Amino acid sequence: MIEMKSYRVFLRFIFIATILTKGISPGQAQSGDQILDGIGETGMIARYVFNGDLKDWSRNNLHATAGQNATFINDKRFGKVLSLSGEKNDFVQIPADALTDMESLSISGWIYLRSEKEGQVVFDFGKDAHKHFFAAPSGTNVQDGFQSVMTTGGDNQKGAVAPALALNRWVYLTIVVDIPAKTMTTYVDAVPVGESKQIPRELTEVFGSSGDKNKLYIGKSLLTESPTLDGMLHDFRIYRVPLSKNQLTAIYTNSQRGVSNRAVNVTKVEDNLPEFPLTRAQLYNAYLLAVPDVQVETALGDLPRLPSYVVGTYKEGVVGPKVRVLWPSPNDNSTVLEAGRYTITGRVPGTDLQPKAIVTVKPSKTAAAPQLKLATFGLNQVSLQADAQNQQTKFIENRNKFIKTLAATDPNSFLYMFRDAFGQPQPQGAKPLGVWDSQDTKLRGHATGHYLTAIAQAYASTGYDKTLQANFAEKMNYMVNTLYDLAQLSGKPQQAGAVATADPTAIPYGPGKSAYDSDLSREGIRTDYWNWGGGYISAYPPDQFIMLEKGAKYGGQKTQVWAPYYTLHKILAGLIDIYEVSGNEKALQVATGMADWVHARLSQLSKETLIQVWNTYIAGEFGGMNETLAHLYRITHKEHYLKTAQLFDNIDMFFGNANHAHGLAKNVDTFRGLHANQHIPQIVGSIELYQVSNLPEYYRVADNFWYKAVNDYMYSIGGVAGARNPANAEVFTAEPATLYENGFSEGGQNETCATYNMLKLTSNLFLFDQRTEYMDYYERGLYNHILASVAENTPANTYHVPLRPGAIKQFGNPDMTGFTCCNGTAIESSTKLQNSIYFKSRDDQALYVNLFIPSTLDWTERKVTVEQKTSFPKQDETELTIKGNGKFDLHVRVPGWATKGFYVTVNGKDQNVRAQPGTYLKLSRNWKNGDRIKLKMPFQFHLDPVMDQQNIASLFYGPILLAAQEPEARKDWRKVTLDAKDISKSITGDPQGLAFKIDGVDFKPFYDTYGRHSVYLDVTLK
Repeated sequence: MIEMKSYRVFLRFIFIATILTKGISPGQAQSGDQILDGIGETGMIARYVFNGDLKDWSRNNLHATAGQNATFINDKRFGKVLSLSGEKNDFVQIPADALTDMESLSISGWIYLRSEKEGQVVFDFGKDAHKHFFAAPSGTNVQDGFQSVMTTGGDNQKGAVAPALALNRWVYLTIVVDIPAKTMTTYVDAVPVGESKQIPRELTEVFGSSGDKNKLYIGKSLLTESPTLDGMLHDFRIYRVPLSKNQLTAIYTNSQRGVSNRAVNVTKVEDNLPEFPLTRAQLYNAYLLAVPDVQVETALGDLPRLPSYVVGTYKEGVVGPKVRVLWPSPNDNSTVLEAGRYTITGRVPGTDLQPKAIVTVKPSKTAAAPQLKLATFGLNQVSLQADAQNQQTKFIENRNKFIKTLAATDPNSFLYMFRDAFGQPQPQGAKPLGVWDSQDTKLRGHATGHYLTAIAQAYASTGYDKTLQANFAEKMNYMVNTLYDLAQLSGKPQQAGAVATADPTAIPYGPGKSAYDSDLSREGIRTDYWNWGGGYISAYPPDQFIMLEKGAKYGGQKTQVWAPYYTLHKILAGLIDIYEVSGNEKALQVATGMADWVHARLSQLSKETLIQVWNTYIAGEFGGMNETLAHLYRITHKEHYLKTAQLFDNIDMFFGNANHAHGLAKNVDTFRGLHANQHIPQIVGSIELYQVSNLPEYYRVADNFWYKAVNDYMYSIGGVAGARNPANAEVFTAEPATLYENGFSEGGQNETCATYNMLKLTSNLFLFDQRTEYMDYYERGLYNHILASVAENTPANTYHVPLRPGAIKQFGNPDMTGFTCCNGTAIESSTKLQNSIYFKSRDDQALYVNLFIPSTLDWTERKVTVEQKTSFPKQDETELTIKGNGKFDLHVRVPGWATKGFYVTVNGKDQNVRAQPGTYLKLSRNWKNGDRIKLKMPFQFHLDPVMDQQNIASLFYGPILLAAQEPEARKDWRKVTLDAKDISKSITGDPQGLAFKIDGVDFKPFYDTYGRHSVYLDVTLK
């Protein structure tokens, strides 16, 4: 066996070498690629290169405007740069949305100062002259020298002072406001020159909260009498994270080498996570005596599935949990290509215990995959209800926030960019969406797809309010009719006899252009829809699809693209959802028309080209196109849709290579270091492909991925990814089972839409294999991430959920006018919260109760109604009442966390059942009208530690994650000491209110936490 430390170093070397070999091209680096100068793009708010325009080069499209006409001049060092004259109206303004809901703030840029005028500023950001943040390079009338100052009202000025900036030379200026560290540091040419520890406790004291409109000036002060800047600017950047010394040095160094520099820092960034001795046994491992070896069998070619948790032996009467064992994770299946036996050595963090897995490789064929056993209920068959105390649940609260706001939306906003692409007039009063659906954004139209699904789900779910339901019916029809009319224009002549291109494979360049491009500006967008091929529908012309086939990368320039198939998947999925809930044939026709267009284009590409395209970071992200096309095949039975779905196979990840030699189908972890939400929907598609093709390897791809994602990459809230190695909060860590070593990204982690897709995958897998662990995970992600991702009083929701100590959730899109990807999945999640409470067998002979949520099931096929009454999780029991008659099996989930017992009564009589945690309990009888089944599952406290750093753990009460309520930002993990034999002895509080205290600190459910929080704690057991 390879010794573990050497093995990890080897994997890290291979991963970094792979990234550096592929390189980060100048175009990618300049256009907001995933890593720019060693910083993940989620950490960047905006970047203004000022090389001839005022565009934001990040993906956020926060384009600046000029007070007068912007002047660009040629500079020997940087080429074109922005020149400000010092005249009154010569300045630049940034959109107010740039500075909302920030944890910390860093501002950097090159400045060439031509004057030492007192009071001129590089920038001034804030509400007014009393609450703002500015940098004065030559001092003010109050203080000489270079100043960076924050004011929060009155005379409350806090800042850092340094010598005035030199005149007539380029200087690289950086100001870092680190709220958790309570410092503001200024740097000149990457050297610290000033520091202040007297800064506001929160940036909201300066900039207000979400929705407040700040004035953001470059070169102009908010003080009316102050002069404007006389100087030149280049590459002005704003980050939402406190840049480390290493990071800002990388920016400075790389800019001097030129943008062609490839040796950027793609490894773990410098941060302040405490380090713990790797040989110190932590938490329950400190009481561990032994861990037994395990015996595992596997088929030839398939890596064995090794148990992540093994029953251990503890000392001193401690009853500890199962022991986390960390096993090596090979990059291929070379160890299992011959029949026989071999041994794998694992490790238990902090101990010298080395449990072994004795693996028997059998020459027999891989076992058959399971068949589809269960079916879902329609959203119209399950309704959410008030709890047992007749109080609204969190589910109803969140649903109502979204339903109410969706009902008030104007469909024309979601159709705006479609009409724009086809050159059609806008209805009077129509307003475009913002953020990722704005004019220049290459992802525009993605929110429309989410919207189609959300209004379909809202229509299906609002039978309790016929006026609401009619509202959504009208919206669906309007959206579909408009999209249908636009799709009918594609590939058809404007008038009889005119030239048109109906063939999707023969699309010419845009009028007056010599190449395909992704220019969506008002001046540059092509609108010659008659040349786009029959059936085409999107919110932009077809160029991005064609450019992707020809190797275009992700980025903001017109030679680059942003995930065209990702956006298309949302649109097609939304159209199919409307068809399925309403029977609208036009919706299906639009979807099949565009699916035919896709088939025509992709079927002409070689397998090698497809492999390259789908492996391209973000540009090749296709969402769940494989799922949607397989779904179309299931609806239409047209063979070419199945073949097209298979063209979206991510062959390298699924099967290792074109020969299907290994990959996820053979249990090889091929997704380490990859973008999470680029790949999870592809796995969802693999399960759909298995359903329609019956090819077992598709099932194994999904099954193996789920097991690895949940066991090796999951944070306690149920979210995955969040890496700081590689330096991108949206990717899986570089190595499995290293969340502490390589995770806990500084700029946030646990992208909410990744959990949305993990839940979708989980419920789909459960339909095939009724493993309790699936619904245990579903419950975890639903309560502790999806419910926890919504703001207190609006449907604003999170993009990333930060889990560092003293963090705070950032919410966006309260009025549904500007969507990121997670704002899009949020309107889906919160209009289908009831979708997995119950499942049924396909023959209607069995009912599965998966979640304990007050609700009513209308099992129309059996003329049976099931009412579930509970105040769960504020109550550790639930009651099911059967209305109707019939013989069927009732399967109820016995959660894995229900280790204090699971008790059942029927009509008040105790049932003698053996309910093991982590199973489904089957109750079979001829049910009578009025039968009542009561389930009681006493909650208890338990810890969920990080797999590779056991003392860093989250506290749960039953299934509910309890977060420490923090008074302010902090750099260190909150330390708590708990009783080793019974941690509940160290915790006081009110179980029915889910309000607890440890050492005077409040703990409450993460889903009810809106201020600063610590989800992870530094736990000591005594």
